[in-house]
Amino acid sequence: MTANEARLCGLLLREHFGEVVEKVGTHLLRNGQQSLRAIAHETGMPLDQVKKSLCVLVQQGACVFSSGRKGPGSPAEFLANGDRILRILRYPRYIYTAKTLYGDTGELIIEELLQRGHLTMSETVKTVADRLTQNMEEGQSMDYSEVSSAFSKLVETHFLQRCPPVGVEKNAASPDNPPAPVTTTSSSAETYPDCYQVPHVTLLGRGKRPLCTDDGEEQRNAKKAKMDTQAHGDEGIYWQVNFERFHLHFRDQTIISAVANKLDQTSSEIVRTMLRMSEVTTAPTAACTKPLSANEIFRSLPSNYNILRQILDQYLTLLVDDPMEFVGKAGESGGGMFVVNLHRALSNLARATLESVVQERFGSRSARIFRLLLRTRHLEQKQVEDFAMIPAKEAKDMLYTLLSENLVQLQEVPKTPDYAPSRTFYLYTVNQLPTARMLLQNCYKTVGNLIERRLFETKESKRLLEKSQRIEAILASLQASGAEPEQLTEVEEMITAPEKQQLDSLRLHVNKLDTAENQVDDTIFLLESYINTTCIPT
Repeated sequence: MTANEARLCGLLLREHFGEVVEKVGTHLLRNGQQSLRAIAHETGMPLDQVKKSLCVLVQQGACVFSSGRKGPGSPAEFLANGDRILRILRYPRYIYTAKTLYGDTGELIIEELLQRGHLTMSETVKTVADRLTQNMEEGQSMDYSEVSSAFSKLVETHFLQRCPPVGVEKNAASPDNPPAPVTTTSSSAETYPDCYQVPHVTLLGRGKRPLCTDDGEEQRNAKKAKMDTQAHGDEGIYWQVNFERFHLHFRDQTIISAVANKLDQTSSEIVRTMLRMSEVTTAPTAACTKPLSANEIFRSLPSNYNILRQILDQYLTLLVDDPMEFVGKAGESGGGMFVVNLHRALSNLARATLESVVQERFGSRSARIFRLLLRTRHLEQKQVEDFAMIPAKEAKDMLYTLLSENLVQLQEVPKTPDYAPSRTFYLYTVNQLPTARMLLQNCYKTVGNLIERRLFETKESKRLLEKSQRIEAILASLQASGAEPEQLTEVEEMITAPEKQQLDSLRLHVNKLDTAENQVDDTIFLLESYINTTCIPT
């Protein structure tokens, strides 16, 4: 893990779980696998705090533990999962996708599982039903069966999966020697065939509203204890969010959106149909979808798209001939079967992203040179000047600027073994994969800077934010008790006009920073997808 990734992981842990968890998590990221007592000794933290921090990290899947390197009986050792921590950055996108596909119920199910790490189906259904009931009118409540149905749909489409069973080694029990699992926290249909099997859960009833009494906390605890004693048939079966499935959905949406921007809406609908037909049958690492005939695509198009078969053939020909190569013909013979070129589409989108970055930072002429080198691979300086139609002095300056930023590489091809400059060709080239990796690290650094800025802004206005929250809580309480408008106005006036202006300015800045984070994360996802698919072992 690079320094930029480790820094971003630390900021995400601090923002979501506090400084203590951040300290333990970053220590594990930098030092690798360690035992409990080693972590406590090297961080200088109390053993109890380290234990609680590790519990949080394990619960969230950000840390795994296994038997020590000295063999059975040795203290368990913990290892941080940096990739899993970085997924925290994408939580809003997962939740929004679930809301788009499965409504408010799907949104709350994903939100609850992301917040808690992993839960049983019965616990999730009860919690989500209670939360939905709170937002309903008095006298209405959400039925458990409706939430269970939404949960089953998420499992059916593989957005949720079972946590793999954990094999436990029976070691000597001690504070720094918990049971050591022999499997990882990730699961798939190949390693765990039952990961998408929904158990039969006996869960009847409806969501309940919270009790608003002075001893409400005690009643909630008593209610929870009573719920825990009831058997629902899914004890010991825990569920987690399947990030890989969400990423496949994001990849498909990225390709569909790119087709719509490059061509038109009808073309994107054809590609959407092809991806939907191949959703279950295509492996996550496949270079392209399964072959589909024009007849199959025609029959599967949405009914509201009244496209004639001849028009569909013309669109398919247009997609195959497009330079971005989103769609291709299956097989070398190029018969009547069509596929979506997943890896090639990601490669072309990554290339377009690199070109866009160069154009934004260095101007259109530098982007022209960069694009030329991407397509022709190796060129001498004189050839770059001629092909790009840029004056020699300007082309030389632009090439040296791109070279200093590591966006362009210089390759020496000697005529003789002595590498004499007069007898050596100097060729400029662009290596797309290393350049994409460099840009990805810059994106990690950018997101880290944005988070730090947001934390600084909120820390500077902490007192004002706390005052605003207290006043909002008082207003909500007064409105619930039916207070008069004069009382509400009097409470609202506790915040002065300058403070309101400061709050509005703070909210505007924080919203801009949040938007920027999401936009950079879109670029991170595209570059990660391209790098991962390019580096798949053959």
